[in-house]
Amino acid sequence: MRLPLLALLARGPAHGYELKQHLETLLGAAYPQPNIGQIYVTLGRLEKSGLIAGEDVEQSHRPNKRIYRLTDAGREAVAAWFDEPTGEPRVRDEFFMKLALAPQSGLADQIALINKQRRQYLNTMRDLSKLAAAEERDNRVAQLLIEGAMLHLQADLDWLERCQEELE
Repeated sequence: MRLPLLALLARGPAHGYELKQHLETLLGAAYPQPNIGQIYVTLGRLEKSGLIAGEDVEQSHRPNKRIYRLTDAGREAVAAWFDEPTGEPRVRDEFFMKLALAPQSGLADQIALINKQRRQYLNTMRDLSKLAAAEERDNRVAQLLIEGAMLHLQADLDWLERCQEELE
């Protein structure tokens, strides 16, 4: 959450609720909605580390709000984040660990695990299809997020088929 918040603040100063709303609007319903408490805790940590600076602004008939702006160090951190390629392919997969350990434990059948996981992926794909249909067509970022998730799910389904062929 740290770096996405910094990236949003690169546009200009904002308070926590504005940042939350912008993330929700940008990413749509497919992306897990950020928790406002988590956002404010993260903003506090970013401020303590010198990546953002906060200023209290008085409001009539409401409590003061804190507006945050990116510092030079924060701008450098965001630039470095954008410059760095995203991590390696996932090799620490919880399902694969279950699949590998099932025969040793004697508590689960590998093919049953595969079938259960396949149903889960298909249900998730169905839910994503509904989200894609409901998502505003002009929110291209949200559509791309959904499309990417569905492509990953399809790859996971193909991999499950491969596992089942190998283990039967």
